[in-house]
Amino acid sequence: MTNLASSLPQGYLTRVVAAALQEDVGAGDVTSVATVSPATLLSGQMLAKEAGVLAGLFVACEVFAQVDPAITLSALVEDGDLVDAGTVIARVQGHGPSLLTGERVALNFLQRMSGIATATRRYQDAVAGTNAVVLDTRKTVPGLRLLDKLAVRLGGGANHRTGLYDMVLIKDNHIIAAGGIAAAVAQVRQHPAARGLAIEVEVENLEQLQEALAQRVDRVMLDNMDIETMRRAVALTDGRAEIEASGGITLGTIRAVAETGVDYISVGALTHSVVALDISLDLYISETDQ
Repeated sequence: MTNLASSLPQGYLTRVVAAALQEDVGAGDVTSVATVSPATLLSGQMLAKEAGVLAGLFVACEVFAQVDPAITLSALVEDGDLVDAGTVIARVQGHGPSLLTGERVALNFLQRMSGIATATRRYQDAVAGTNAVVLDTRKTVPGLRLLDKLAVRLGGGANHRTGLYDMVLIKDNHIIAAGGIAAAVAQVRQHPAARGLAIEVEVENLEQLQEALAQRVDRVMLDNMDIETMRRAVALTDGRAEIEASGGITLGTIRAVAETGVDYISVGALTHSVVALDISLDLYISETDQ
């Protein structure tokens, strides 16, 4: 299994999974402990019940490892693989109630991340043949952002800024508070916290776009522009800055947006309106230790 955990900050995955298990298990899984003997050896398989892009197997593995290090999870596919409905994606085995205790948390991570990856693949496929790259946003579940964004990458998309600290994005309220685009950009460039960071400015019309371009910013975000205005914005920019389209973009509209010539298209729905991929864990008694 690909070591995706190494792409996350040290200790992040351990903490996220531990918090999820504490939330779900608390003082103990009373139903499973009461009904399943510790001597019972359970085996099972994880099954994709619909087609999609798999993401989060490595997280499911961490869940079971924290519940009981003796549980084995053997992945039959890799995170990022496109699977058909009916594909067995992993086999698991463990004693007593452990598999039942970890089942729901493991599936919650796996289904959500796979849903994000699957949606991302659909959006990226919709812009195939253009230069546009599909981006995520900060509209993620609090505490799960890095997993949400990793799922986007596994689906073939790319990440926008991780948080408020790694890129400057001057939006409408910043512009109002600073007294205009030029003033906002100037203040950013003078502030030591922003030193070395890329600067993006959100614009709502071509007049604002011209003002942003005059400040030699790295990227402009075309916010809720119609298709014809986007085309004019691309022509006006003429390669002087990267162009990102944003605002209410759907699977039905993204192709037309991409064909205007923008570089990036950010889609909040990838993470704020996730439809979980249907994945099940079917268990059976393997044997009973004597």
